[in-house]
Amino acid sequence: ARLGLPKNADGKPPMAVGVDLRGESYGLLIDQIGEVLKLADSGCEENPVNLDPRMAKLAGGVHRLDGQLMVVLDVDRVLEIAPKAALAA
Repeated sequence: ARLGLPKNADGKPPMAVGVDLRGESYGLLIDQIGEVLKLADSGCEENPVNLDPRMAKLAGGVHRLDGQLMVVLDVDRVLEIAPKAALAA
């Protein structure tokens, strides 16, 4: 929902992923988990200009992996209580 994507239609319940940010613990509900990777910060690039705007507002960069683009979520942005667009309205 936070990414602006439609609900998962396969009927599977969401999974929870624990995140620690500045000493606070959070649980994020997600549809699925792919492969877990440890990547060097040096491989992270700026968001491409053609990145879907729904993703770009929450992305902290991208990694290029074997012909694919992996978007890195910026946890600070994901955990904002009220999106900035809602505050401006």
